[in-house]
Amino acid sequence: MNEISQIIQETTEKIMKDLCTKEVVEAAEQDIFPTELWQTLVETGMTTIGIPEESGGTGGSLADALTFLRIAAQFSAPIPIAETFVANWLLSKIGLPLLDKTTTIASFQYGNPITFNEASGGWTISGSAHDVPFARYGEAILVIGESEQGNMVAIVDPDTCRIEEGKNYAGEARDHLYFKDVPVESDNVYSLSEVNANEFYYLTALIRGVQMSGALERILELSVKYSKERIQFGRPIAKFQAIQQQIAILAGEVSAAKAMTELAIKSFEAGSGKNQIISAKIRVGEAASLATPIAHQVHGAIGFTEEHALQQSTRRLWSWRDEYGNESHWAKILGEEVLTMEADDLWPFITSMNSKISS
Repeated sequence: MNEISQIIQETTEKIMKDLCTKEVVEAAEQDIFPTELWQTLVETGMTTIGIPEESGGTGGSLADALTFLRIAAQFSAPIPIAETFVANWLLSKIGLPLLDKTTTIASFQYGNPITFNEASGGWTISGSAHDVPFARYGEAILVIGESEQGNMVAIVDPDTCRIEEGKNYAGEARDHLYFKDVPVESDNVYSLSEVNANEFYYLTALIRGVQMSGALERILELSVKYSKERIQFGRPIAKFQAIQQQIAILAGEVSAAKAMTELAIKSFEAGSGKNQIISAKIRVGEAASLATPIAHQVHGAIGFTEEHALQQSTRRLWSWRDEYGNESHWAKILGEEVLTMEADDLWPFITSMNSKISS
């Protein structure tokens, strides 16, 4: 880890410890947006890490940005930092100014019917997008849709569309957006190349995988801590072999999830990473399905209560695994690619996912 990465990690941890407490997360579930946390992240440049300085960002690598998002996920940060980062990342890719405001994303790529239609003096946007993260708090919405000219992107004022409020299992805002001939001036609509659209599609899945990896690290930390503190039959439950075995399994799943996401990050930075990202999202989802029951078994009933922070992380894991494609979604895509291969191509395909990084 270089000096800049170390500073980013330490700064993120300090901000989150100070301003993203269990009480702040609980308040967010009651629709109290953590304004102080958000403003601090903006003022310190944390929301534009990984975006080149010449594009208006803070600089640093994509890995630095995802480290920031992983640590924020460990603290269950209830703000649209992932969505704002992805929006600014895409804007920088197509040479547009960054946004210094809360931003969310509505894209056609995950089954949302969003279309751009040319109109007098500009364009109109029609369609809908379900489960849009934090849309009610967004000061801008980056909308990606289809048109007769190809994929298009526009920055839309949330007041121009209808927002139907909803929540995921974690109590995070997941709102439904409805666009009915929303007018957008031509100067605010931009063509999105197929390359950038595909990069965006896979980056969103990678980011959710990284966030899930962070939440998994958190539940491991809490489980180990609780097992050392909980006394049963005169000694900590960490002394019991059955508990030790379960925590070992939990630790293995967390390590596998982190290793897969780190491989996917390196692959994406190297200019490829499609199959590594797919594999990471699948593997992290599988880790969540095994890790969350173990964590709750170690904690017993208290892990489900508002008194304990465990449920804030496990509920996010249950929610995030379905966002930007669940295991079934990505397994189908990966399986279809494998089915098109000749027999002699299968093993090179499997081994190439790692050799691309080491080469």
